[in-house]
Amino acid sequence: MSSPRIERILITNDDGIDAPGLEVLEAVARELADEVWIVAPEQDQSGISHALSIHHPLRVKARGERRYSVSGTPADCVAIGLRELMDKPPQLLLSGINKGANLGVETMFSGTVGAAMAGLLLGVPSIALSQFFTRRDAVRWDTARALAPDVIRAVIGMEWAADVCLNINFPDVEPQQAKPLQITRQGIGRMDGLNITKRTDMREQGYYWLNIDRHERPDFDDSETFVVTHGGVSVTPLRFERTDLEVMSRLKNTLAN
Repeated sequence: MSSPRIERILITNDDGIDAPGLEVLEAVARELADEVWIVAPEQDQSGISHALSIHHPLRVKARGERRYSVSGTPADCVAIGLRELMDKPPQLLLSGINKGANLGVETMFSGTVGAAMAGLLLGVPSIALSQFFTRRDAVRWDTARALAPDVIRAVIGMEWAADVCLNINFPDVEPQQAKPLQITRQGIGRMDGLNITKRTDMREQGYYWLNIDRHERPDFDDSETFVVTHGGVSVTPLRFERTDLEVMSRLKNTLAN
C-alpha cells in the first residue's frame, strides 16, 4: 500500500528507551517518515497511564541524533518532545510497540495509550500500538513489524475526530496468518481485578507487589479483545470524554421527579 511519506513523526513508549518494541516502532516510523524523533522514558513506566511528573524535575539525556531519554513518564516524554526538543511539530505521534496487548478497561492504566492520549491533548494525531502475546518469552515482534506500516497508512488515510486517538493491537499469529484490520470498540477486556502480594525483606519490613489479574471471558464480537484473540488487527478510537449519557439522562429524570 503506497501513500505520501510523512514529514515528521515523534515516537515514544512506556517500556523504556531500550525496549525491543521501541526498536521495532522506530523501524516502522522510518519506513513512513522522512524525520523520526525518539523521546522515551529511561526506565520502564508500564501501568502509569497518562500521569505527569509535576512534583519533581525531569532529566533529559541525548542518546543519539533526535533520540532522547527522559527520567519521567510517557506523557512527560510527549510533552518534552513536543514543547521543548522538537523544532517543528510532528504530523503524527506513535506510542509503542507495547509488549502485550492493551485491551478493554486495561487501557485506563496503559502508559502506551496514556502517551497517545497526551499527544491528543497537545494537538497531535496519535496512535498507540501493542503486540499481543500468549507466551512472554515468544513475543511476535515480526508480526507488528510486518503489519504496522500498512495499518498506519490505512488509518491515517481515514478521517477521525481531533479529540480521538487510535489504539491498535496486533494478534499473536504469524504475519501472513493475521486477519484484516477491523475497527473495534473497547469492550470489556480480560482484566479481572488487582492482586496484591505481600512479602518481607531481609530487615523484616513488609513490602507489596501489585499485579493485574487477567482471565479469558466472553466479550462483544466487535470488541478489540475478541478480534485480537481471534487473529485480527484491532483499531479502536478512544477519547477522554467518558460520560455515560444514558445514565446521565436517567439520573436527571430521577432528580426531576
